[in-house]
Amino acid sequence: MTQTATRETALKEAEAACLRRGATLTPLRRQVLELVLDADAPVGAYALLDRLKATRPGAAPPTVYRALDFLLEQGLIHKLERLNAYIGCTDAGHGHAHDHHHPHQFLICRTCGATTEITDHGVAHAIEAAARRAGFALAEATVEIEGTCARCLA
Repeated sequence: MTQTATRETALKEAEAACLRRGATLTPLRRQVLELVLDADAPVGAYALLDRLKATRPGAAPPTVYRALDFLLEQGLIHKLERLNAYIGCTDAGHGHAHDHHHPHQFLICRTCGATTEITDHGVAHAIEAAARRAGFALAEATVEIEGTCARCLA
C-alpha cells in the first residue's frame, strides 16, 4: 500500500477501530502499522525492525513482535504464514478484531512478491462446508495462492 490517501485513510480507520474497541494505537504501534502499510510487498519482522531503528535506535525484536501481535489482534494486519511476513488488512476497522472471521485469501506473486488480499465468499463458504462435512470445527481459514501477477505477466 503506497498511495498516500489510501495510507492515511487506513491509519484513520485503524485509530477509530482501536478507539471503538477500547484499545490504544500507541505511537510505536502506529509507526509499525505505517511501516507495514508502506511496504510494497509483505514484510518480515526483522525488516520492520531495521526500518524502525532509523527513528528508534533502541528498538529490539520484542518491541516489533509486541506491536505486530497487537495489530494482528486488532485485525489491522495479517500474517502470511508461508512467507512469515505481514501485510496490511484491506478490510481493517470493519469489526473483525480478534476473531478474524472475514475470509482471508491472498494472491502472492512468485516473481515480484506483490500480494493482494481478495474476498471471495464462495471460496470461504466452500471451505466451511468441506470442514463441516469432515466434522471439523473451523477456527480460521487463510488461503495463500501463489502465481504471477498481471504486472509480471505483461
